[in-house]
Amino acid sequence: MRQSLFLFFLLFTTIVVAQTKVSGKITDAAGDPLPFVNVIFKNSNEGTISNEEGRFYLESDTNYKAVVFSFIGFESKEVPLGAKNTYKMEVVLQEEAAALDEVVLISGKQPKKNNPAIDILRKIWENRRENGVKQFKQYSYDKYEKLEFDLNTIDSTLIKSKVFKGMEFIWDQIDTSNVTGNSYLPIFINEAYSKVYGDNVLNEEKEVLKGNKNSGFQNNQALIAFVKDLYKEYNVYDNYLKFFDKAFVSPLSRTGIDVYNYKLLDSAYRDNKWCYNIVYYPRRKNELTFKGDFWVNDTTWAIKEINLQASKSANINWVREVYIEQEFEVLNDSTFLITRDHFLSDFSLRKKEEAQGIYGKRTTLYDNYEFDIKKDKSFYGEQTDPYNEAVYNRPDSFWEQNRLESLNKDEKGIYKMLDTLKTVPRFKTLYNIGATLATGYYEVDNVDIGPVFSIFGFNEAEGLRIRLGGRTYFGQNDPWRIETFGAYGFKDKRFKYGISGKLLLDRKSRLKVFSGYRKDVEQTGASLTTSNDVLGRSLASSSLISVGSNDRLTRIKLATAGVSVEPAKNFVVRVTGSHRKLRSATDTFSLDYFAEDGTIKSTISQPEIELGLFYTPQRKTSGYGVERTIINDGDFPSFYLGYTYGLKNILDGDFEYKKLQAFYTQPWNIGGFGRLYSTVEVGKIFDPVPLGLLSPVPGNQTYFSLYNAFTNLDYYEFVTDTYTSLHLEHNFGGRIFGRIPWLRDLDLREVVGFRAVYGEISDENRALNASNITYRAPGDIYWEWSVGVGNIFRIFRLDFNFRGNYLDNPGAREFGVTGVFGFSF
Repeated sequence: MRQSLFLFFLLFTTIVVAQTKVSGKITDAAGDPLPFVNVIFKNSNEGTISNEEGRFYLESDTNYKAVVFSFIGFESKEVPLGAKNTYKMEVVLQEEAAALDEVVLISGKQPKKNNPAIDILRKIWENRRENGVKQFKQYSYDKYEKLEFDLNTIDSTLIKSKVFKGMEFIWDQIDTSNVTGNSYLPIFINEAYSKVYGDNVLNEEKEVLKGNKNSGFQNNQALIAFVKDLYKEYNVYDNYLKFFDKAFVSPLSRTGIDVYNYKLLDSAYRDNKWCYNIVYYPRRKNELTFKGDFWVNDTTWAIKEINLQASKSANINWVREVYIEQEFEVLNDSTFLITRDHFLSDFSLRKKEEAQGIYGKRTTLYDNYEFDIKKDKSFYGEQTDPYNEAVYNRPDSFWEQNRLESLNKDEKGIYKMLDTLKTVPRFKTLYNIGATLATGYYEVDNVDIGPVFSIFGFNEAEGLRIRLGGRTYFGQNDPWRIETFGAYGFKDKRFKYGISGKLLLDRKSRLKVFSGYRKDVEQTGASLTTSNDVLGRSLASSSLISVGSNDRLTRIKLATAGVSVEPAKNFVVRVTGSHRKLRSATDTFSLDYFAEDGTIKSTISQPEIELGLFYTPQRKTSGYGVERTIINDGDFPSFYLGYTYGLKNILDGDFEYKKLQAFYTQPWNIGGFGRLYSTVEVGKIFDPVPLGLLSPVPGNQTYFSLYNAFTNLDYYEFVTDTYTSLHLEHNFGGRIFGRIPWLRDLDLREVVGFRAVYGEISDENRALNASNITYRAPGDIYWEWSVGVGNIFRIFRLDFNFRGNYLDNPGAREFGVTGVFGFSF
C-alpha cells in the first residue's frame, strides 16, 4: 500500500530553466566511450566527470560560452556553445602523440595486489571509527532536510495527454536534471528542521523536530514519514548501505575489494587539504553495487567528498537511477564532519531512458556542531508529544531564519503550483482514484467504503460470499474510529456482520479503549498465536480457490472490550476481555465434546481475560490519532507475550484454563547475501479444553504462499496444547541467478524456506473429544521446506513446497505449488 501511495502522490509539477546546459557522449578516435573525463565550463570551477558509458550532463545558473574536456593521455578539447542549451553533443578526444605509450584507460579488472588505491582503502578501514561525531563523548547539531519529487522525462506526448486536460498550466516551467540530463517537473516538496543530540557513552541519539512544511498535502504525516523512511539515513563507512529494503555494498566496505575495481586517478588540494582521488566501479553485473569516485585526506584518511551511482544492472525493481553525493568539512585540522548529503533516485516502471518516471531527491544539510555537552540519560528516554500542531504550521519567518540553504526559484514555485492544482476538479478525481487503489477504501464525505479488495470470497460453508464494509475517516489523526461490515453467503443463506469502535483518551501515553462484536464464519486454526481482532478475517476463510475440502470452519460470535496503553515508545500493554461462542459451520466438521455430566455438547461458550505485552523496537509510525500508519512495515523485530485466563460459570463460561503464548519475529539483512525472515512461536494451555479452544497447527489449503502457515498441512491435521514452531525464509535477491548468463537479464530472485513445529497434546484433552477428528500432535517435529523463484514480471513469486515427514498421514500432501503477488523493490 505504501508504495502505491508513493507512486500516486508523485504526479505533477513546475520549475524554471537554468542558464547553461550541456549533455552528450565522449569517445576516443576509435569510437570507444571514455569514462571519467573532466568536463568543465571554461574559466570556471563548475564541472563534472563522464560516467562509464562516456555520457555527461552539466548545468549552471551562469551563462558560459564554452566547455572544456580533458583527460590524462588525451589532448584537451574546447567546444564553443552556440546556445545556452546544448544537448546530445558528440565529443571525440584525440590521444596525445607524445604520450601514446602512457595512455591507460580506466576499465576492465584492476589488480588487487600492488594497487595504491587499495592501500589507501585499507588506511580508511583502520581509521574509520575515529572519524566524525564518534570522536566525542556527546554531540549536537542542526539538521535541515529537503525532500522533493518530480515527474521526469517530459515529452510532447505526455504534455498533450488527455489525463492533464484542465491542468495545462503545470507545464509552464520545466527544468533539467544535472545528474541524468532528463527534463522534469516538481510535484511535491517537504522541508524539515531538527535539532539532533547524541551520546556515544550511552549509545543514545535523539532528534527533536522543530519545524515541518510541505506543499500540496499539508499535515499529511503518512506521506511525509513514508518518504523519509524511503530515504533513511546511512553512513558511507558502513560495509552495507540499505536503500529500498536492499543492502548495497559500500565502496568503503571491507569486502569491497572482492566487489569493486579501484584506481587511483589523481591527487590535489581540496579546501587546503591534500587528498587522493579514487575511482571505483563493479567487478560484476547484476549485484547491488555503485560506481563513482571519492576524495580522501592523506593524513586522517577521512573522506572529503564522495559520490555513488547505483549500477544500472543492479537487481532492483522500479528504480532506474540512484545517485548520492556527500561533502565533509574539516574541524581543527583533523575531524571531518558531514555538511551536505544529496540523494537522488529515479523511479520508473521501465528502465529505458525514454520512459517517464519520478525523481525523488533528498538534500540534508548539517551545521552548528557542538561537542561534549552532557545531558542526563532521562533526556533520551523522554516521551515527547508525537505531533505538535505548531511544528507543522511554522510561519515564513521561521523558515527564513532556520533554512540552512535557501530555496531556489524552482522550489518556491512548487508551493504556489500545488495550491492552485488542488482547486482543479480533474485533479481531485485523479486523487480519489489513486487514494482508492492505495488504501483499498473509497472516500464518501467522512466515510470510507471498503476494503474493496475483499468484496468476494468463497468457502464450503457459505459458498460464494459478498462482503462490504466501511469506516469513519475525518483524517489520519482522528481520536476515534468506528468500523463495520456486512456479508452474505449464498450457500448457507445467512447474514454476517461486525462492528468495532476505538477511542484515544490520551495522546502522549496512547491510552485508548476499544470494543466490538462480530458474527461470522472463520477458519479458527489459521494461526498459532490467537487474536481477538473483531473485524479480522484470515485468507483461509475467504480464498476463492482451495486445495482439497476446505470444510473445517467455525461459526463464531465474538464480543470484546479492552484498554491499551504505551508507557514507553513502541511498548504496548493491552488488557482484553472477550466472550466467544463457537460451533461447527458445516455438517462434515465437528467441535463436539463431552461435558462434565457425560452429555455431548456442540457449542462452546467461553469468556476470557487476556494480558498482552507487545514490543516493536525500531518501529516507525505516522500520525497521532487512534490508529497510526506503520511506515517501515516488516523492517523491525516484534515481540509478544500473552497470558489468557478462561472463566468458568461466569457469562455461561464452560471451561477454566490458563494459556501462555509468545512469539518473536525478526528480519535480517545478511549483507550481500540477501534478507532473512525468522519467526519463533511458543505456547501452552495448562488445563483441559475441547478442540475449539486448542491450538491447531496452521495449515494452508490455499494456493497462496502464507509466511506463518505450513503449506503442505491441511487444517486441523495437527492439534496441540503445547507447541514450538520455527519459520525461516531467505531471499537471496538474485545473487545466484545473476551469475547465470541466460538468466541474468530476467532479474529473478531465489527464495528458500524452512518450517518446523513440535507439539504435544494431553490425554485429558483427548478424552474431551467427541468430534469426528482424531487428535494428533507433531511429537516427532513436523518439518517442510521450499524453494521459490521471485520477481517474476517484478510482481509474482512461485514457491515449490516439499513435505519432510509424516507422509503416512491420511491424504498427506507431499508436494505443492503456491504463489504470491507483491510489490517490492
